[in-house]
Formats: sequence, C-alpha cells, structure tokens
Amino acid sequence: MASYTSEQLYGKGVEIEAISKTATKTFTLTNPASGSSYFTIETVKNYSGSYHGQSTNALGSYSSFSSISADTLKTSSFIASVVVPEGGGSFTFSPTDNIAVSSSMLRATGGITLVIS
Repeated sequence: MASYTSEQLYGKGVEIEAISKTATKTFTLTNPASGSSYFTIETVKNYSGSYHGQSTNALGSYSSFSSISADTLKTSSFIASVVVPEGGGSFTFSPTDNIAVSSSMLRATGGITLVIS
C-alpha cells in the first residue's frame, strides 16, 4: 500500500509505484476542497517532450467507481484523469501491461490525498 500527500501530488506530481498487469489496484482519493478537483495519471514523456516510444501506462480496466462518476474518466494511451468530488471517492485500475516504477506521474489539484492498495 502506498500513500501520497497533497503536497506530493500537486504540480509536477510524484512518480508512480510499479504495478503488475496481473494486479488490480484500488485508488482511494480524499478531497477536502469544497467542490470538485482532479486526479491524473500521466506517462512520463521522453527526452524530446513527447510520448513517442513510451509505455502506454494508462491503458487498462477502470471499474468499481465509488462516489466518483465513471462519466468523468477521460483516458488515452498515456493519460487518465477523473473528477474527484468533494469528500473524495475510489476506483480500481488493472493495467493492460506492467507499469514500471517512476514511468508515470500521479498529479492532483485541490488538496487531494491518495492511497493505492
């Protein structure tokens, strides 16, 4: 289980832990803001600032949404983002391929904290 503070998630964000393609991880987000905030997982760009040749870390199955509307999930091969309502919520993610440690960044606005279990 990994925990991330709002300070770690803000701005540039924090590097992701390794996630096996055989794992299903629960992302539990707490949002203390009065209103909605955003949480994003983004594949680290290459040396030239593009995703060319990078892993498709955002591909996989997103399910078991609790207090987060699945309709707010926006994904591409390299980025996944959801709107986190006041109070927070959770969802599960099972990646299509293994995600290497530090190959994606976790980011959030509004003072969100995160626990991955």
